[in-house]
Amino acid sequence: MNVIKTVFFLTLLTLLLIFIGGMVGGRQGMIVAFAIALAMNFVAYWFSDKIVLSMYRAKEVRREEYPKLLVTVSNLSTKAGLPMPKVYVIPTETPNAFATGRDPSHAAVAVTEGIMKLLSDDELEGVIAHELSHVKNRDTLIMTLVATVAGAIYMLSDMARWAMIFGGRSDDDRNGSSAVSALVIVIVAPIAATLIQLAISRSREYMADDSGADISGRPLSLANALRKMHNYSRQMPMKANPVTAHMFIVNPLTGGGFLSFFSTHPPIERRIARLEELAIKPR
Repeated sequence: MNVIKTVFFLTLLTLLLIFIGGMVGGRQGMIVAFAIALAMNFVAYWFSDKIVLSMYRAKEVRREEYPKLLVTVSNLSTKAGLPMPKVYVIPTETPNAFATGRDPSHAAVAVTEGIMKLLSDDELEGVIAHELSHVKNRDTLIMTLVATVAGAIYMLSDMARWAMIFGGRSDDDRNGSSAVSALVIVIVAPIAATLIQLAISRSREYMADDSGADISGRPLSLANALRKMHNYSRQMPMKANPVTAHMFIVNPLTGGGFLSFFSTHPPIERRIARLEELAIKPR
C-alpha cells in the first residue's frame, strides 16, 4: 500500500509540474525549470551524505570505541541482504538516528550518543533495522526524485511571480482570468507541491517501519524505541536543520495541530499502533 501511495503521489506531483509548466512557459519553460532542479538535486544526491554528516559533526565509528554497535549493524545488514554501511555517531544527547548515501554500496547509518544510552539492545536493533530499510528501499534516490520535481514547480512559481511584478497588465487581467491563473501558480502550486512531497516522505517512513520490523523480527522493540525517543525529544528537542528533518527516524522538530499537516513524519501514535498490530499478526 505504501508503494502504491508513493507512485500515486509522485504521479500527481509530475502532473502538477506539467500543468504549471504549461501555464507559465509552455513545454520549454517546464523543461528549463526541470533541468535546473535536476542539476541542483543531482549534486545534493551525490554529496548529501558528506554534507549531512558534516552538518551534525558525525564521526565514523572505530571498532574499539563501539564494538557492540558495529556488530549490531553488521548482523542486521546481513539479514537485510545489504553490504555493511559506514557507521557514525553524532555528539548529542537527544536520541535519534538517520541513514544516508546514494545507494546501498555507499550508505551510512548515523546514531546519536543519546540513543545508545536511552534504548535497550533490542530497541536499538529495531532502530538500526528501520534505517537499513531506508537504504534497501532506496529512499534517498526516491526523495531526490521527488525534490527535483517539486523544485521545478517552485522555480516555475518564482518565474511567474517575477513576471507578474515586471510584466505589467494585459487585456486578460481586466476579466480576472490572468489574476486567477497567477494565484494558482504563485500560491497554490507551491503549497500543493509541498504537501505532496511531505505525503511521500510519510509513506516512506511507514514503509521503513514495516520492513525494519521484518528485518529485526521485533516490531514491539521498534515501537518502544519510537515512544521513548518521541517523549525525550519533546522535552529536549534536537538542534536540527529543517531541510534534513525528514531523514531522522523521529522528527527532531516539534509542532502539532495545524503544523502536523506540514510534518515530514507520520503521527508517532499511528506508527506505534501499526507496529503493535504487526506484532500480533501470525508470521
